[in-house]
Amino acid sequence: MSQQQPASPPQAIERSPMSWSDPFERLSVGQRFRSAARTVRDTDVIVFSALTGDWHPQHCDERWAAASPFGERIAHGMLILSLAVGLVPLDPERVLALRRVGDAVFKRPVRLNEGVSVVGELTALRPIDEHSGLVDFSWAIRNHERALVCRVNVQVLWRGDGVAAERAGLAFWHEPITAGASPGEFIPVPL
Repeated sequence: MSQQQPASPPQAIERSPMSWSDPFERLSVGQRFRSAARTVRDTDVIVFSALTGDWHPQHCDERWAAASPFGERIAHGMLILSLAVGLVPLDPERVLALRRVGDAVFKRPVRLNEGVSVVGELTALRPIDEHSGLVDFSWAIRNHERALVCRVNVQVLWRGDGVAAERAGLAFWHEPITAGASPGEFIPVPL
């Protein structure tokens, strides 16, 4: 009787890292990135409070925050999202606009003097026209211990080369967004 060999463990799929200067046509679903880290300081929290008007005592009042469930001051969730956008090395020659930030889920607080970084994966590509496309990412914002702080989906408008798209025969959506609309009428854009 022959003995059966144990099944080989599944091999990790090597995914190529993001090249932030690549045109839209060279991106592929599954590409991943890791940002640099940044420490969240008291000054960041105070400036963010002044900028937004969000002076919640959880963020700004040491005495109040000490008696809270967190036991100390923490950074605003929206500050952490804003810092994450700044940590991701979006190439201004390729990334034309931040289009959507959605489904943000905050998993744990970020305390003052903790570091944060972003790990992300490209999850979807959708050509818009011969010059650009939408790129969807799933981001995981992690603290200095690599614990998940927030997960969020981000969509950007990415510039392509155009020539490569035409050669590849990619189908693009073309329709004037003002077709049939009255002046001043709200027009939903089907992107």
